[in-house]
Amino acid sequence: MSWSIKLFSVGGTAVRMHLTFLLLLGWIAAVQWMRGTLQDAIAGVAFIIVLFACVVLHEFGHIVAGRRYGIRTPDVTLWPIGGIASMERMPEKPSQEIIVALAGPAVNAVIAFVLIVALGLRFDLEQMTPIEVIQSSFVAQIAVANIVLLVFNLIPAFPMDGGRVLRAVLAMKLGNARATQVAAIVGQMFAVVFAVLGLMGNPVLVVIAIFIFLAARGEAGYAQFRELTRCRRVVDAMIKSFQSLGVMATADDAAQLLLQSTQQEFTVLDDASRLRGVVTRKVIIEALKKNGGSIPVLEIMTVDVPTVPQDADLEQAFSLLHKTTAQCVGVVDPSGGLVGYITPENVRELVMIRSARGRQASA
Repeated sequence: MSWSIKLFSVGGTAVRMHLTFLLLLGWIAAVQWMRGTLQDAIAGVAFIIVLFACVVLHEFGHIVAGRRYGIRTPDVTLWPIGGIASMERMPEKPSQEIIVALAGPAVNAVIAFVLIVALGLRFDLEQMTPIEVIQSSFVAQIAVANIVLLVFNLIPAFPMDGGRVLRAVLAMKLGNARATQVAAIVGQMFAVVFAVLGLMGNPVLVVIAIFIFLAARGEAGYAQFRELTRCRRVVDAMIKSFQSLGVMATADDAAQLLLQSTQQEFTVLDDASRLRGVVTRKVIIEALKKNGGSIPVLEIMTVDVPTVPQDADLEQAFSLLHKTTAQCVGVVDPSGGLVGYITPENVRELVMIRSARGRQASA
């Protein structure tokens, strides 16, 4: 992931830190130093580091629960607004999604409980967090912070944990696609509230609001995509009529094909029609500017192009499109020969066509 560095790995999941997280540490240190002393600045940074360690544990709560249902999580990234676990997928069954969603807040609940017991603190309804104890105890601050994380994450603002629980409950009655749309609307309403509250003096809350609003819209769009492409195979969306380049072709040959067709990318095939790589319009033009037309396409093509069998689900290819830098996914026959390829653009066209047909049928 760009702009992030790997800190360590646990059980096949890489924990990464986005570089903007360093800005948060620097900002906390500067504010605390201006308000107090160097010791205050160090204490402030230490608090944020320990707090985000709890955030990592929160995310691993989701990860461990997800593994029960065969869901892998390649990485977790720490951002100034929190942690984001990149799960390969969410559980299909609503009951499973509820368990995965609640596993994270449950970790915060356990941390808070252990710290409270260790400190011997007593909480009551009238005075939940004794101010004098919190000010004097670093551990008590962490305990209270975990309670805040627990409560905040349970707010039904999709795609936060509480919002995912809401979506799962609604899915039991409405189905996944409709439930996601409703949960997304609720999440965006909460995002507006967060933004208004944030404009009163909390810029971090504004950033969180923007993230929730955009993420909710993205999740709703993906749910619609899954509904419109359900039970579809890659052959339903792949480009079947295309021109390719041979392994001996040059940038000039690629440019000639670019002029003769409407394609924006060209597959590079060997003599057995096996996919060796892909060159795009942008790469062709850049090669002509920098190296001239005689440079072989083998030197400028993208080689790590994922492929799927021709009987694969379209969702599998769509998932690979999000992960690859090649901007396409090859479709191969049982012998490994290329029979077509899929780009984000023709997947979008399939979705638009099916959506238009659906509206016409319901009219």
